Amino acid sequence: MTEIPLRKDAARNRDRLVRAGREVFAERGLDATLNDVAHRAGVGVGTAYRRFSDKHELIDAILDEQEAELERIALDALEDPEPWRALVTFLERSTALHAKDRGMAQVLSGRHVRKERHDLSRDRLAHLLERLVERAKSAGLLREDVEATDLVLLQIACVAVAQVAADGPVVSAADGVDGLYRRTLGVMIDGLRPARDDVARLPVPALETDALHRLLRPRPMDRTE
Repeated sequence: MTEIPLRKDAARNRDRLVRAGREVFAERGLDATLNDVAHRAGVGVGTAYRRFSDKHELIDAILDEQEAELERIALDALEDPEPWRALVTFLERSTALHAKDRGMAQVLSGRHVRKERHDLSRDRLAHLLERLVERAKSAGLLREDVEATDLVLLQIACVAVAQVAADGPVVSAADGVDGLYRRTLGVMIDGLRPARDDVARLPVPALETDALHRLLRPRPMDRTE
């Protein structure tokens, strides 16, 4: 069946909703509503529902873009002739995308996503991670017991650190929490290496005890009228 192209104004509204959706979901996570996105896009709610039947259809459109970005990162890494550098570059770039986007972070951990969409994402990206892992193993640069699935779990852990930092307003920027997940990622990347004599330098300094205490201090529960 041939898909009928959208009129220019309809296509323009769709693009505005996708861009606004990426912003809103990045800031607030996937619990945000299609109404929230329409407001950010500057279009009426009726227009939003004409372009997307519900929020999940919009999320699917956004995921198409995000997965294309992750796929490009993986393919770029696979073009690097140095297998270890390729693996590290993929982890750093892809984790950075997830760390700044609450919606992507929730998708990474399997929340708020339909099973069919989750399976499609796996089919699109998993084989690329497997190739990165196998190349590094074949070169003797990666522990033999590490699998591609470990890379996903590693990123989930780092993104959790990023979200803790983002949700801890009592810690000042001077404490260096914005990039704190990069330190965690550095520790994990170093742990992926096979036995060696050298130890990699971590990319950002550790938090002071007081800063970590402030970051993890429970916040008062929000009250609703």
